[in-house]
Amino acid sequence: MDGIAHNHYTNSAIAMETAAVCEIPFANLQELSIAIPSLQRHFFQLMSKEITNDQSLITLLSKNTAEERVATLLLSISNRNLRRKLSGVRFRLPMSRADIGNYLGLTVETISRVFGRLQKQDILLVDKKEIEVLDIDQLRKLAN
Repeated sequence: MDGIAHNHYTNSAIAMETAAVCEIPFANLQELSIAIPSLQRHFFQLMSKEITNDQSLITLLSKNTAEERVATLLLSISNRNLRRKLSGVRFRLPMSRADIGNYLGLTVETISRVFGRLQKQDILLVDKKEIEVLDIDQLRKLAN
């Protein structure tokens, strides 16, 4: 969607897990939206979600502590897994510590320290990229 305004893409993406991608050229999307009016509404909903997610991320990065940022990310992964009918309490991190740090505006060392603290508090069990949420309620409290 970032390429619509200027006819070129300003972002790129790297699949961190196995993924399926379906390319729909914008011209085709316009034609399909005319033929299928509900498609245009769905596309607008996706754009609205992107805006909301971006605003939430900006707020997260500007106002939250490291623990709050990590807790929010873990809850986001948990919720995404639940929507996909996967476990919300046992999952593999799709990102390296460095990628998490870049995404959350934190250093790799800070990410590791936060994981260590959450483990000591019996909120998480961490084994490299494998995460088990032991206390989802405490994780939610941290995120708020």
